[in-house]
Amino acid sequence: MSLLEFCQTDRQREVISLYEEHGASGAAKVLGINDTNVRKTVRRVKGIAAKRGHAPEFDMTKKAPEGYAIRGTSTLYDADGKAKLQWVKTKVDADAQLAMMREVVEVMAEDVVRVEPMDAPEHTDSDLMAVYPIGDAHIGQLSWGRESGDDWDLHIAEQTLCGAFVRCVNTAPACDEAVIINLGDFYHRENMEGTTQRSGHFLDTDGRFQKMAAVGVKIMRSMIAAALERHKRVRVINVLGNHDETASIMLSVCLANAYENEPRVTIDDSPSVFNYVEFGKVLIGAHHGHTAKAEKLAGVMAADMPEAWGRTKHRTWMTGHIHHASTKEYPGVYVESFATLAAKDAYAASGGWRSRRNTQCIVFHKEFGEVERHTIDISMIGGVK
Repeated sequence: MSLLEFCQTDRQREVISLYEEHGASGAAKVLGINDTNVRKTVRRVKGIAAKRGHAPEFDMTKKAPEGYAIRGTSTLYDADGKAKLQWVKTKVDADAQLAMMREVVEVMAEDVVRVEPMDAPEHTDSDLMAVYPIGDAHIGQLSWGRESGDDWDLHIAEQTLCGAFVRCVNTAPACDEAVIINLGDFYHRENMEGTTQRSGHFLDTDGRFQKMAAVGVKIMRSMIAAALERHKRVRVINVLGNHDETASIMLSVCLANAYENEPRVTIDDSPSVFNYVEFGKVLIGAHHGHTAKAEKLAGVMAADMPEAWGRTKHRTWMTGHIHHASTKEYPGVYVESFATLAAKDAYAASGGWRSRRNTQCIVFHKEFGEVERHTIDISMIGGVK
């Protein structure tokens, strides 16, 4: 079996094709590179192949199906050292399945209707940036008011989130830049079964997965349209949450296709759980909060963005996950978690978690950092209780 089957990039395919035909030295000569670099690529691809069960030099010849990885093998040899029996244990490869999900969504999104460009506002302030952090929206969650305190379903989520965002935009100054930061768990469910991806927890859900996905895209497009009327440029970051790791990827791919003809909109498609925005002397990190605790984030930012850290003075992390507002200062950076507009589900209500429901617009000056903040409480949204 050729190693070409396990290559993940065009460059790997080019190198492996020449390596299998000419060997490491011959491939290096054709490519005009050192044969050490060829051997590094070969080792990398062999490692990928081994995870899928292909390492014939170690008697591993049973390839795992797409989306799975080898967890271990046990081989029985005869007296002559020949393999007689082999047991192959596999596991779900979460990273591979995420990649497969991205490929499927990208194909589906090719048919998404493109948004036509809108006229930009004439007068905006280039020294200001408006940031709209969206706390865990949990679109697709079902809450029964008698049990959890407040009702929540797809219709209420759309009404609440769109209404709150419009009010937020109307309170903001006309900044050149705007960043909509979905802090993760925008969607409540990850799959048809209504569970989270990693933990497999069963959730109280409203509607089919397809309906939930469509409502989420509709809400985000409404938010982008409102921001475009107020700001010259709009950037959207969909942070990966523990409830919607793959659904967030789906959302970003759909939006990127929908707005590919609108030069004023940028959809961030980073697969990382850590995202960054640099604006003058301001550096903002965005993370859901499920993989790294607050005290670790200062070091993550300094390591990920060392040059930007040196250029900036006002550094902030924005997180979600815990569903309530919290701010703590660490050396060189603030870490702030944001509340949610979503109602509690039965699990949170029975566990005693309580917090205010609101959303915010935070305005940053490129020299002075945060200069103003506007809070929209749930009580200010017409028709929502």
